[in-house]
Amino acid sequence: MAKITKATFKKFMRENAGRVYIKNTSRFDGMVDCVTRNENAGFSLLKRTAREHENNMGFDGIWLVGSSRDYFSEYNENGMRGISVYNCCGSFTLAIREE
Repeated sequence: MAKITKATFKKFMRENAGRVYIKNTSRFDGMVDCVTRNENAGFSLLKRTAREHENNMGFDGIWLVGSSRDYFSEYNENGMRGISVYNCCGSFTLAIREE
């Protein structure tokens, strides 16, 4: 796969709408003022959020900080393929089941 950008990320979400799974592996925790790991991370179907914001693209579990501070990489494990993202607010993977 070529270099993954925010445009690639958006295209992946658009082309696979309704069948994208998310796994949040870490998130920002304001109680300790740092990013903490989610030890029980597992994939679940991506859902729309009630509080849409340009940084979450309207989905629960996604948070992009923008200004070239999001780092994207290819994900391909256990019959799932997609894109992993990490930034100062945490990390998550969006994937679809391979057919």
